[in-house]
Amino acid sequence: MASILFVEDDPSARAALELALSRLGHSVTARATGEDGLDALRARRPEIAVLDVMLPGVDGIEVCRRIRRDDTLPVILLTARGDDLDVVLGLEAGADDYVTKPVEPRVLDARIRAVLRRAEQSHTDRSAYGDLVVDRSALKVTKAGQDVRLTPTELRLLLELTRRPGQAMTRQHLLAAVWEHTYPGDSRLVDACVQRVRAKIEDEPADPRLIQTVRGFGYRFTAP
Repeated sequence: MASILFVEDDPSARAALELALSRLGHSVTARATGEDGLDALRARRPEIAVLDVMLPGVDGIEVCRRIRRDDTLPVILLTARGDDLDVVLGLEAGADDYVTKPVEPRVLDARIRAVLRRAEQSHTDRSAYGDLVVDRSALKVTKAGQDVRLTPTELRLLLELTRRPGQAMTRQHLLAAVWEHTYPGDSRLVDACVQRVRAKIEDEPADPRLIQTVRGFGYRFTAP
């Protein structure tokens, strides 16, 4: 069971999903606006936030962006079917995953559980790559002695890439290993997350030395 902050402005959709997720064993705090959702988060931090993109006032992407300013809370966005711009903006804002509407409760439940599994998974060693240190046991990353704040998905991606330094990994492999997705069209999840991780660990994100792109294939982590 997970504690979920669910923000959806449509009353019928909100009530239906709140009931369905509750029946699937989750504890759901439902709100109708982005502002109310942020207030609820400050009052009691959930384990994960599920945000509709099209909210009145402060929309779901802006809520995600504000969460990311000081929190690594997992975030899933609900987007209109085929609205690629919302997906791209949401991923760039730091969302861990997205689900297209109309939403099937069991699909959303599976995505929630997958995101939370990523947050809990641990490994048992510590590796240094120049001034970047990845502690798999503590699930902690530091750069030049300073903590690097990674979301669970960003951390899982970095752990997967550093599992075999020097080996190129396809986007499809990373998608399956990190997000547990099998649909190739979701590969933009990988690209957006790589960009966010680069911004946090690379000396020059525009000229990455650690996470290198293998054109037409995927990515490779190269130890300095």
